[in-house]
Amino acid sequence: MSDETIVVNGLRKRFGPALALDGMSFTVRPGQVTGFVGPNGAGKSTTMRVILGLDAADAGTALIGGRPYRGLRRPLCHVGSLLDASALQPSRTARNHLLWLAHSQGLSARRVDEVLEQAGLTAVARCRAGGFSLGMRQRLGIAAALLGDPAALMLDEPFNGMDPEGIFWMRRFLKDLAAEGRAVLVSSHLMSELQDTAEHVVVAGRGRVIADASVAELLASVANGRVTLHTAAPSAAEVLQRAGATVTATGPGTLTVAGLPAERVVAVLSGSGVPFSEVSAHRATLEEAYLELTRDAVEFRAVAR
Repeated sequence: MSDETIVVNGLRKRFGPALALDGMSFTVRPGQVTGFVGPNGAGKSTTMRVILGLDAADAGTALIGGRPYRGLRRPLCHVGSLLDASALQPSRTARNHLLWLAHSQGLSARRVDEVLEQAGLTAVARCRAGGFSLGMRQRLGIAAALLGDPAALMLDEPFNGMDPEGIFWMRRFLKDLAAEGRAVLVSSHLMSELQDTAEHVVVAGRGRVIADASVAELLASVANGRVTLHTAAPSAAEVLQRAGATVTATGPGTLTVAGLPAERVVAVLSGSGVPFSEVSAHRATLEEAYLELTRDAVEFRAVAR
């Protein structure tokens, strides 16, 4: 499989007075799933549209295997994409929808049947796509993206509308595609799914990159030596605070402790006769990392009442 690394460099884009992209730069490398996350208005969709030649950037470049999308011959054989699962002719059957796309790229009907099977749609291949649920339309969009057996894939919110079985399938499917050596870019608001799927994450905010790191690095930076403590003793927080810790209640009988290592937390509690059931290193989530990184980049924020 050819190397179709996606390289975004210094993209700037305005829509009237609104600055959608403000120097967006990142790389999507082969062999891994790269998550692309950020609040509404961060520039994710615009970036993907620029990569695919649907919008023109005011400045900067977006290259696939070293070439702009418009310079690709038979582009579906280089990069497959799913931006809008509803972008189809509802009166067409799933198979005819894919046949129409395949014909435009010189691909065979045999390849259509292969991707229908890959996406789990063989049983409904001759059903009209207009009657599909959102989850089934997502699968059809995935099948379309795979038609040309591309080395790069870009998927916008592929988990939308998926039931638990579909989410499990999608998670495993994306990992398998990356394991085949493809560069896979996945935009999603479902942090829990990206944590289990992506190896690398690009966090965007206000049109630029806020963070570009492996999932492991992001989680380690958020955990930052914190400790999770399980105790029913109401005095635990006060005792630890006197010892110099910062203590936050994160659930019934659960405290997060910063500023003291786990062994010191145990010693302080034991020395003060405070009972506890468990002390462990804090396991950060991708959602925690995301919320911390994008705190100042959220355009629309609800006000607590």
